Parts: sequence; C-alpha cells; structure tokens
Amino acid sequence: MFDNLTRRLSTTFAKLTGRTKLTAEMLNDALAEIRIALLEADVALPVVKKIISDVHEKSIGEKIVDGTRPAETIAKIVYDELVEILSSDNPEKPFPQTIMMVGLQGTGKTTTAGKLALHYKKQGKSVLLASTDIYRPSAREQLEVLANQVGVESLPIKENEKVSDIASRIIHHTSRTSYDVIIVDTAGRLQIDDVLMDELVHLKKILNPTEILLTADAMAGQESLNVTRTFNERIGITGLVMTRADGDARGGAVLSMKVETGAPVLWIGTGEKMDALSQFHADRVASQILGMGDVVSLVEKASEHISEKDAENMMNKMFKGEFDLNDMMKQIKQIKKMGSIGGLLKLIPGMSQISGMLKDKATDEAVNKQLAILQSMTATERSRPEIIFASRKERIAKGSGTSVRDVEVLLKNYEKMRSQMRAISKLGSPQQLMEMMKNVGN
Repeated sequence: MFDNLTRRLSTTFAKLTGRTKLTAEMLNDALAEIRIALLEADVALPVVKKIISDVHEKSIGEKIVDGTRPAETIAKIVYDELVEILSSDNPEKPFPQTIMMVGLQGTGKTTTAGKLALHYKKQGKSVLLASTDIYRPSAREQLEVLANQVGVESLPIKENEKVSDIASRIIHHTSRTSYDVIIVDTAGRLQIDDVLMDELVHLKKILNPTEILLTADAMAGQESLNVTRTFNERIGITGLVMTRADGDARGGAVLSMKVETGAPVLWIGTGEKMDALSQFHADRVASQILGMGDVVSLVEKASEHISEKDAENMMNKMFKGEFDLNDMMKQIKQIKKMGSIGGLLKLIPGMSQISGMLKDKATDEAVNKQLAILQSMTATERSRPEIIFASRKERIAKGSGTSVRDVEVLLKNYEKMRSQMRAISKLGSPQQLMEMMKNVGN
C-alpha cells in the first residue's frame, strides 16, 4: 500500500548516508523531498504541512548522538511522527458487539464483513452475519455464501423486505438467540447521495451499533478522504478499514483520513482470501513505510500457518543435516499459504526495496514452478537428490512443464540452502534459536 512512498523516503535517507553532521541545508533538502514524497502518496496538504513542520522542529532541537548518522536521526523522527499520527487510544470494547459496515459500493464491504466474521470465529465468538442491502443484485445471497464459507450463522433471507424490516428482524432474532458479534452489511452506492445517508442514519437508530466501520479503498487516493469526511459528518464512524492494501496504491490517504476523523484505523485488507485481513498497528505500519520491515508481523503470520512443533522438527532436521527436498517442498507449500512472496519480503528488514523491484505475479509464478518440479519427483528422489542424473532430470522437467535447466537451478539452490543451514547451526542449538524466534517483538 505504501510502496511508492517507501521507495521515495528510502532514496531521501540514502542521500544522507555517509554524512556525519546534519546541516541546515541538508535538513531543508531532505524535508523538501519528504514533502514531495508525501504529496505524491496522496497525503492531504494540511497533513503534509503538519508532518514537515513537526519533523523540522524536532530535527532542529535534536542532538546527534555519538555513532548515530543524520539519516538515522531524521528517519527516527519521521518514524515517531508517523506513529503519533496513526496511533489511537482505542480500548477493546466488551462483547456482545454490533458492528455496522458502511462504505461506497465496490470498496470490499461485504467481503470485509465475512473476513471479520472469520476473525471473531477463530477467537471462539459466536457470530451472526446480516445484510440490509436490498438494492445490489444477490448482495444478501453473497453474504450468505460467505457465512457458510467461514462457518458462521447468517440471518435468513426474506423476499420483498424493506431495509427497516430487516433491521427490526435483526433485533428480534438476536433478542431470542444471543451472539457475541453481530455484523451488519449495509448497502453502498457508486457515489454518496442523501438517500443512502438517510437510510444509514435510520439504521443506526434502530440497531444502536457499538461500532460503525467504514471500508475505504486504498486505491482511491484523495477521493477516499472526501468520502470519509461525509460519512463521518452524517453518521459518525468509529473505525476505518483500508481495503485493497495489497494493490499498487499510493496509500497516503490513510494518514489524511485518520487526521480528518480521529477514528482509528482498525484493519487492513490485503487480498481476496477470507484470512487476508490484518489488525492495524501504527508502529508496524510506520516501520514498513520507512522500509524497516516488520519482523513481528512476519512471525505472527508464520505462526498462523506453521505449528511450533512443525517448526521445531524442521529446525532439528536442519541442524542434523537431514533437510531434504521433501522438506523443501513442505516449506514452499507453507510459505504459499502465508501470502505473496513480495508481501512477505516487505516484512523483512532491508528487503522493502527488493520487493518493490519484484512483481508479485512473476515471483509467485517462480515459486509455483519450483513446486511443480518438486512434485514431479518421486519421494525417493526428493529424499536422495544425489541420484538425480540426466535421464531423471529430463523426466522431471517434462512432468513439470519446465526445462532441464530449471531443474538444475532448483537443485543448485537446494545445495545453497543446505550450506546456509550448516552455517546457521553454528549459532546455537535448535532450542536456542526457537526461543529467539518466540521472543521477537516481546
């Protein structure tokens, strides 16, 4: 979501690399470039002015600590400023909760409702999904399908109902059957109009929601700010959900929306899959914007798809030199579950610029090619790759729709991995390394 902004800021800080003293001229040049980077990222002008003013004021009064370079000093000040803007005092609300989803048509409102339902279900909460969208064809049926997909209940659909009738039925149904979380998907429009807003105001009175979440398309840029302002003025939003954050978006509008409404950014949607929804953490996002990565999110993402027992078993194999192509295939399958390779690279410190040079599609296709090659091998070949000579390479290449050269590259990469693992094994025992991973972010 912040790829372009990250690249621009990284370039700005790189120009200060090697400098040992921060001069007024260097500071002004850096701030001018930061200002342009923020404006190009669709951050509203008043917000840009505030950031630049604050960074300038803090930089002037900042004493360069011995051993700290000007680039590091300014980067830290910008980081602190971003964290301050994006942070919110948002205490967790008690259950039961009624969440009202609002937003323009096409911003991923219905999909987000399904994603939230899955999130709360994983927490052991009972969830009801209900749709009041009687205008978009099959909108209510779509939500019903998503409810079945994630394994939660949905309000039964009745034909020829008015919006107020559905709202009343939600109240009646939930008074007889208790739920921890009730998520109500409302109708959207291609653009804001008074009829839509009046309807939402009426729904708010009937449902009395604990949360009103606005879904905002990260790709929409400055237009998202105008939409956010109108929704907030008419119905009062309590939280923001940034959708399509995995796209080629400028992303800066999220800063403007947060400043404009004061409402916290609660969630970020990063794909179409039902588990592609992440809780928003200001410090982690600020770290990603500045190209510092986000190791905590990376470890959390890994823990969702790789059990501690599997990780420990894999680590023990690596240390004993028993890691084979069967293990490599298993690893690739686990990584694919975690999302796109480009998205994962952004979470690794120092890798953000590399991820920016890679196209997710091309990178993922390369991973799929490796998986196809491994799956074309027999189990014996994967456990004893040293037996894979010319005739076997030809068979594997043919079976995977690749070339002999591709097979040879994979085998070469495998040998490099084994060499790296031998080096890692010298750092300590498997248990020590596992303990280090558990303590990341603590």
